[in-house]
Amino acid sequence: MALEIKPIGEVVAGRIEVADDYWGGVESVIQLDEAEFPLDSVQGLEEFSHLVVVWHFDQASPSDVEYHARSPRGNTRWPATGTFAHRNHRRPNQLAQSFPRLLEVDGLQLRVADLDAVVGTKIYDLSPFFTEMGPRGPIHEPTWPGEMLANYWADKG
Repeated sequence: MALEIKPIGEVVAGRIEVADDYWGGVESVIQLDEAEFPLDSVQGLEEFSHLVVVWHFDQASPSDVEYHARSPRGNTRWPATGTFAHRNHRRPNQLAQSFPRLLEVDGLQLRVADLDAVVGTKIYDLSPFFTEMGPRGPIHEPTWPGEMLANYWADKG
């Protein structure tokens, strides 16, 4: 059975161009659907420093999806890895998660920093980040993600 979901909001301010890097310093605004949600649906959210935001790569095409192993960003210095070892728009449902800092709650507008989604992006879910629900145990990863993302959170300057 397929899951049907509808957006709960949209990015209405922030970066407008899609890019692989230089997301540092970007502030965005998520507007929650005013016709759907009462003001108290965000009550208490301002007490949290970070959110978990689920969004859709809606500027990507379904034809971008690739199931085979490939080198990240086409860079053959990095090993070919399968679809589920990537975090880009080539994933099966083209969904993404971001962990932005929550700067302000103003009604149903959430001002955030470090949301790597552009204006017009549909938001499908959000929740506060609970430390206790984060990764447990030691975290390990290969070296290529750090190399690939060295400029991801850098300021565009």
